[in-house]
Amino acid sequence: MGATDNPKLAVLIDADNASATLVKELLEEVAKFGTATIKRAYGDWTGQQLVGWKEQLNRYAIQPIQQFAYTKGKNSTDASLIIDAMDLLYADHVDGFCLVSSDSDFTRLATRLRESRKVVYGLGERKTPEAFRAACDRFVFFEVLKRGTTDVDSAAAEVAIDDVPDLEHALRQAFDAVSRDEGWATLSAVGSYMAKNNPSFDTRLYGFRKLSDLMRKQPFLEHREATDGTNGPLMLRLRPSAGPASGTPAKRSRRKRS
Repeated sequence: MGATDNPKLAVLIDADNASATLVKELLEEVAKFGTATIKRAYGDWTGQQLVGWKEQLNRYAIQPIQQFAYTKGKNSTDASLIIDAMDLLYADHVDGFCLVSSDSDFTRLATRLRESRKVVYGLGERKTPEAFRAACDRFVFFEVLKRGTTDVDSAAAEVAIDDVPDLEHALRQAFDAVSRDEGWATLSAVGSYMAKNNPSFDTRLYGFRKLSDLMRKQPFLEHREATDGTNGPLMLRLRPSAGPASGTPAKRSRRKRS
């Protein structure tokens, strides 16, 4: 099944490794990628550890998938989710998958789904191992969803500044790859390169909703707007004398010293 303008997505939630308090924000994020035609949450629903999830299942039409813990200390939920994902892959009823977990055990699953030309979105905590994040087409951190979409600055503040990737370093790599005459590159070319080479790149981590706003605020970048009255592309290039910079000055001022 090929990709469409409104791809059908299977949302598979590892309830043991995802917070029930973010269900609304999580599904709103998924809606940006396509339509969640399948929504399943995996866990042992006979216990008390998933009480918070139980209140959300009916509200958001999420199907609970029961998985008993047959052996203490072993996570049977992962295996159940993986089996269902492969069944859905072979049935070919969806265009992509949203894997909601911070567990690195799903790394190979994400890779296998992409090998079959399915788009894979990951959603998990900032602590999610890099291997799982890199295996997805895009990875979204729970931390940027915690305050919803009305307070992006506060959401970004939830992530320790040391954990946010060095923005200038990443942009220098992007410009080396996509810049043309005199070092200029379009905003879309830079953004596309950043997304492809860093699935967890998210402007909200730096306190901005839009990539264009983030780029305009970087002191080591020059920007050039269309001057002919048309809605032309925003052009960007590195300043020749750019000094060390990482992220936005406003965000660095929040850094706490131990």
